[in-house]
Amino acid sequence: MAHKPHDHSHDHGHHHHDHDHEHDHHGHDHHHYGHDHHHHGHDHHHHHHGDDHHHHWESADYVRGWLARDAGRQGERAPIVARLIAAVPFARDAAIEVLDVGGGAGAISEAVLEAFPNAAVTVQDFSPHMLAAARERLLRHSARLHTVLSDLADPAWIKIAGGPFDLAVSGIAIHNLHEMAAIAACYDGVRSLLKNGGAFIDYDHFDRVGGVPLHQHMLKVAGFASADVLWHEHPTAVIKASV
Repeated sequence: MAHKPHDHSHDHGHHHHDHDHEHDHHGHDHHHYGHDHHHHGHDHHHHHHGDDHHHHWESADYVRGWLARDAGRQGERAPIVARLIAAVPFARDAAIEVLDVGGGAGAISEAVLEAFPNAAVTVQDFSPHMLAAARERLLRHSARLHTVLSDLADPAWIKIAGGPFDLAVSGIAIHNLHEMAAIAACYDGVRSLLKNGGAFIDYDHFDRVGGVPLHQHMLKVAGFASADVLWHEHPTAVIKASV
């Protein structure tokens, strides 16, 4: 989710950088990871946007209900998440550091942790309840998991995210920022947190916020050397941006 600047305190519940936030996503995303939504869950990362009035990520009861409904959408997303994982430019045994932007309840992070047994993942989201759900969902991977509570709309999120990272991922989250300037700033932030040779693989509803070509351009303006479309079915796509 990409939401309001809530609390920027660090969640030390897990490891050293436990900080905490998907979300991902809000708004209309009803199949999403973080919260949308995220994304996936979530749609949490995110602020007072457009459809925020439909979501109440600050409510533990609301998040529980949303997660229960979202569980039924996992099957339709699985093939798309598999494409995202297949595009990761590192060997499966690589000890990579990964940032899940607006990671919500951890759906994308779970796929990364299972596919890359030596990876360490930081889940960033603005909803403490979504991050709590991520920690519960990923309990078996707790030794490789960190959470960071921050709002993508607040530039300070970059300072507490940790890193640098080899890989950044995001699932149905960043579009919830709604304003193009805020999304561009988020892309700038992600790029600043990546190592040379790194990549950002973003699964999102790009066509709801300007269209895929615009986001490819914005990612290049943010400093990525390339921004390739791996899959696109309106309004959703997976874009891989390489450093």
